[in-house]
Amino acid sequence: MASRPKRRAVAEAVGNGSGSGSGSESGGETGSGGESDGSGDSSELDLQQEVQVDFEAHTISDGDCNGVKRLLKQLFLKASVNVTELADIIIQQNYVGSVIRQAEIFDENTDEDDEGGVFGFITVVNLTERKGTESVEQIKDLVLSQCKTHHQTAAEQLEKILNDNSKPVNILISERFINVPPQIALPLHKQLQTELVDAQKTGKSCGKCHYYLIISKACVEVGKKKPNQKGKPKEDLRFANAEDEFFYEQSSLKFSYSVENECDSCLSGRWSLDDVPMKPLRVVMLIPADRLNAVMDKLKEYLSV
Repeated sequence: MASRPKRRAVAEAVGNGSGSGSGSESGGETGSGGESDGSGDSSELDLQQEVQVDFEAHTISDGDCNGVKRLLKQLFLKASVNVTELADIIIQQNYVGSVIRQAEIFDENTDEDDEGGVFGFITVVNLTERKGTESVEQIKDLVLSQCKTHHQTAAEQLEKILNDNSKPVNILISERFINVPPQIALPLHKQLQTELVDAQKTGKSCGKCHYYLIISKACVEVGKKKPNQKGKPKEDLRFANAEDEFFYEQSSLKFSYSVENECDSCLSGRWSLDDVPMKPLRVVMLIPADRLNAVMDKLKEYLSV
């Protein structure tokens, strides 16, 4: 049985996929459809049209498995992370998190696994409570290995935090296709915070958290240096999810690494923005839980509609 919508977020999406982020790493990864028929000038005109798209947030269900896995692969690319197991964990703990669906095409009578119907999702997974789980250990190994390479002075601190059982760490995963406007992030994050408060009251996983770990998709202009551990001017770093900039500002530890060589060779491999080639990155951020209110205030200020 399909899940009922939690709340609705209305936003205008431009036909060419703009509205969330700066570009696409994989050319066709702008949504779950939208194939071109190559009809020339008329197609070019169609791309400039704005359409009103109504999105809804739903409780994550079994039928969302393939859609969630697809978005996880978009995040982790060729990194050794068991996304199948991670997707199963996300679905099992569906008392936190939401999937994004296009309201007008959602059919409440279907229970099929509809990969194309998932435009995005948001959730958290408690890395501390799920210690020993393959996908969780792989995520920890990934960020630690990259930290040792790109921010060596912080590697010991990060390892200590990830292995401190007394101060749980949640990984916050917010993935969506590039044609989903950033305004949808505000209701999704507000709903997630409400669910985390409820989880804490009932003693469920993810409820207790001292740090949030985020692996964010971003890019920099080719030829420019990546941001260092102290952070370069934020205009040099372009986030796929615009709201990640606010998490970046509140992070106590941050570093980035290139994923240019991990992009599918049959696809574009590089982002582009206004015909300027962009190098795809992953930005790792660690945000103390007590700074989340400051992030939410920024979200409300800039993303309220």
